[in-house]
Amino acid sequence: MTQEHEASENPAGDELLTVGTASSLIGVSVRTLHHWDHIGLVSPSGRTSTGYRQYSADDVARIHRVLVYRELGFSLTEVGEILDDPSVNESAHLERQRELLAERIDHLQQMVCAVDQMMEARAMNKKLTPQEQSEIFGQDWNPEYQREAEERWGDTDQWEQSQQRAAKMSQEDWQRIKAEGDQLNQDLAQAARDGVEPGSERANQLAERHRESIAQFYDCTHSMQVCLATMYTQDPRFTEYYDKLEPGLADWLYRAVAENARAHGVDPDNATWE
Repeated sequence: MTQEHEASENPAGDELLTVGTASSLIGVSVRTLHHWDHIGLVSPSGRTSTGYRQYSADDVARIHRVLVYRELGFSLTEVGEILDDPSVNESAHLERQRELLAERIDHLQQMVCAVDQMMEARAMNKKLTPQEQSEIFGQDWNPEYQREAEERWGDTDQWEQSQQRAAKMSQEDWQRIKAEGDQLNQDLAQAARDGVEPGSERANQLAERHRESIAQFYDCTHSMQVCLATMYTQDPRFTEYYDKLEPGLADWLYRAVAENARAHGVDPDNATWE
């Protein structure tokens, strides 16, 4: 075995992986790792006496962070700026990545539902007018979303579940879901307006209705619901959506979801997408 495929240890006792081993372990080509080293995105911590690159556990962790941000659509330049921001620590990186992934899944779920409605109309030989298409997809629809969704999330359990369930829904089901969603939003806004305390019976019931509305498309645990609700308060687009219904509703909904999750044995401060 050549040095290029051997592992060694640094003075601190940590195992160092050669570029070939790191490539096989992570699933990134050697050429890609060489390029990332060249541009300073992921530079290995060590070198052998003959100049071969050697990667530490921290280096491997950085590679994984790069891959997640790339999956989310960031350029290499943007990824480097994010990772090298001195004000952001590793825990903050992981938390931000989780939020971005949860946001993307939630957004793509909406796109899946929209595409399924279009498929249903097509199967019935019904040509939708531009106005009807706008009503289904909303103003933010971009045809590229469908391609991007399948490329990035086609192998996730949530994608598979949502497609299977949405495929079985009739036009009446979609109308019911929309009506129930509109009513839920009205009830949430009224609860916040009435000063209902998160953790109370009324707030918990609303939090359960919110979770069940999501679970119509994929199994949504209380922990996953907290991740989504966290996004509502941290993504300006979602905050604006809920706060238009009632000022401060996004924050109220997060607290209601968090307290309901706590009542079901979930620590909202450590909620994960599972």
